[in-house]
Amino acid sequence: MLNTILHGEPTENPTLVIVHGLFGSGRNWGVIAKRLSEDRQVIAVDQRNHGYSPWFDAHDYEHMAADIAEVIEQGPGRADVLGHSMGGKAAMVLALTRPELVNRLVIADVAPVAYSHDQNQNIDAMRSVDLSKVERRSDAMAQLAEVLDDATLPSFFTQSLDVPEKRWRLNLDVLEREMPKIIGFPEVGSPFGGPTLFLSGANSSYVKPEYRDRIKALFPKARFAKIPGAGHWLHAEKPREFEQTVGAFLRA
Repeated sequence: MLNTILHGEPTENPTLVIVHGLFGSGRNWGVIAKRLSEDRQVIAVDQRNHGYSPWFDAHDYEHMAADIAEVIEQGPGRADVLGHSMGGKAAMVLALTRPELVNRLVIADVAPVAYSHDQNQNIDAMRSVDLSKVERRSDAMAQLAEVLDDATLPSFFTQSLDVPEKRWRLNLDVLEREMPKIIGFPEVGSPFGGPTLFLSGANSSYVKPEYRDRIKALFPKARFAKIPGAGHWLHAEKPREFEQTVGAFLRA
């Protein structure tokens, strides 16, 4: 089963399961998970091929959704689910195929569509790091800064670096091979009738207006909100606004 990080104790409110995006981990969500756990238990997962979870040869949304289903079945039995980017797609597939497990759904800055941009340039950047010269995380960050244009990415990527073991806690080979499935979206399941919030960064182009018909067809109760001043990494860029918006939706 996936590695999980528990925050808080079970209450009368539904447990919240948080599903991170590509190259992330449950640990990335620590501050938000802790704040959201004030009135409910929060479970942050490491997805397959990420963090401390097992590595597998398959990395498609049907398998990712099944992983989350196992966590819910062996835990609360039914849960609210929050997913960002790749984790948002996994959460959508879970809701479309196992709706009995999902109460409320929050999808952070992604739509149920195929995207054209892949992330293999970031995999190449991580592979380019000479781990034999890395004694501390900052050493890897400095190497990444030489090959990445986005100044925020070296810090984010190196959260998945095991410095003592000089290895990435990311199955880069499988993620690269399965990238077409990661940027795609499968035709599965039936429309999910539960309350759903599509929460986007106002500066992001991941959830375009032309995607709304597709979203409404699959999630007829979908509501839409944007966080001003935030891009794709809205939870990291505007954590308080993100936490407050998600909390209000879960309590509605």
